Amino acid sequence: MRWALSRKRGAPDGLWLKCPSCEAMVYRKVVEEGLNTCPECQFHFRISAAERIDHLLDADSFEPLFENLESTDPLGFKGKKSYKEKLQKAQKETGHREAGVFGTGAIGGKKVVFGLIDPNFIMGSMGSVVGEKIARAAEHAHDHNLPLIIVSGSGGGARMEEGILSLFQMAKTSAAIKRLQDKGGIYIAVLTNATMGGSMASWAALGDITVAEPQALLGFAGPRVIAQTVRQELPPGFQTSEFLVEHGFLDQICHRKELRQRLISLLRYTCADMPAVERAQNKRHTSKIAKTDKVKAGA
Repeated sequence: MRWALSRKRGAPDGLWLKCPSCEAMVYRKVVEEGLNTCPECQFHFRISAAERIDHLLDADSFEPLFENLESTDPLGFKGKKSYKEKLQKAQKETGHREAGVFGTGAIGGKKVVFGLIDPNFIMGSMGSVVGEKIARAAEHAHDHNLPLIIVSGSGGGARMEEGILSLFQMAKTSAAIKRLQDKGGIYIAVLTNATMGGSMASWAALGDITVAEPQALLGFAGPRVIAQTVRQELPPGFQTSEFLVEHGFLDQICHRKELRQRLISLLRYTCADMPAVERAQNKRHTSKIAKTDKVKAGA
């Protein structure tokens, strides 16, 4: 009977969480009501792709793109688990074929090309398919004169199971985004915890406006690796959002609760003159054609 009473008084499993930042024990329901943020220190927990889309985009506006793309195993990679096994496990757990989820949607009524990298899919690492989706998203935004927004979550950087093929994605994504920006298109990068490695060294750091969630770890190599390499003590908070915005690497830090409204404001500001930009581009294009025709006529 004493054992039964003890069991009755105990709290059910899963009611409390330990914050990885401040190490406080926090009530799960309070965390979820705060969009999965710690009520004590405002640390932002991971959220699923579906939760991110529901929070940021207008209701029922998301239309997926490039869903037929799926990673293969070009190297026949084998470790403790084969690459195929890792992919199957991640697909089963997330319900997605790959870490990159892209499509079109609306934010505050403004149509955008929207993408995110799900950190729950092999740590959001960038393989060939993730890189291809980012490049195609930038091209879709380019061809349809739409703003591009990508929410990062690439804590795994380039995916080692695909070797050099994953590293190729750094150049490919950077080139696609550059073409969009050269046309006058807008790319807003939203960085979350963690964004590291090849992702941070390419597409994640190329935003016309770069916004980050609080306390996100952002960088190429991790702090411990850097400290061991340079053999120096690193400044407090090194590679956090707060450190990087102070040193000019980021434009803004935005709490998850405020991110949707912040994106609405940024889109209104950055897209206000897009018709004028398009007219100027068309004028330059027409002028270029006229000059070419004149040269041909003279020849």
